[in-house]
Amino acid sequence: MSETSAEDRIWTVPNLLSFLRLLGVPVFFWLVLGPKADGWAIGILAVAGFTDWLDGKIARAFNQTSRLGRIIDPAADKLYVFATIIALLLRDVIPWWLVVVVLGRDVFVACFAPVLRKYGYKALQVHFLGKAAMFNLMYAFPLLFLASHSGWYAEIARIVGWAFALWGTGLYWWAGALYVVQVRQLVTAARRG
Repeated sequence: MSETSAEDRIWTVPNLLSFLRLLGVPVFFWLVLGPKADGWAIGILAVAGFTDWLDGKIARAFNQTSRLGRIIDPAADKLYVFATIIALLLRDVIPWWLVVVVLGRDVFVACFAPVLRKYGYKALQVHFLGKAAMFNLMYAFPLLFLASHSGWYAEIARIVGWAFALWGTGLYWWAGALYVVQVRQLVTAARRG
């Protein structure tokens, strides 16, 4: 199989896991806001976090990386974060300022898309810092959700959840700043070339 055809693969285990994660987003949203089946919703978030880690491991270990995977995996992550923070905001689990800070970073980075397109680039490579930020946020929200309940675990979940949320948000913005540097380098190189 040639390198080009390997990049164009659709039917891979990592892509299937990412697609299943995408299907879980509306289910999670409905569970939180409809029947308020919090246990099931937290379970979906936990499975989403695990499959996010697993699809990357499988892709690298079995050479199943693909162009579609590089699109669908971060899209699933972003949709989970978006759905989770909106659902948790509507349930009064997290404050509005956290939603503004997290979504503000995405709006900030999205502003550079027209510049990239102008110089012939489709998207930026996701780097380790962005993955680390997403990892922290994917763990923060289920913990903060658990903290909103009563039980022996609530206080521990609150402390650990906020630690993940604050660290993840800081890393998320740091990754955004690195994207600005990357865009500047690409534009400078394109103008010289």
